[in-house]
Amino acid sequence: MITTQLLAFLGGQEIIILAIIIIVLFGAKKIPKLARSIGQASGELKKGRLESEKELKAATEETAKETDSKE
Repeated sequence: MITTQLLAFLGGQEIIILAIIIIVLFGAKKIPKLARSIGQASGELKKGRLESEKELKAATEETAKETDSKE
């Protein structure tokens, strides 16, 4: 979402300049490896977020059941 918002503010020239800077810094051969690593990291972050949301939901439901049983 942040990436989409960031790209909304970048024009064609800015994107080309960023691409040139990335190529100069990392080299053309390393860019696919870099993109793959970023994709894997993004996937791991999403997986972690989903797991933590699942655990939070389970804990909330458990607390609600305990509260209901006490009443």
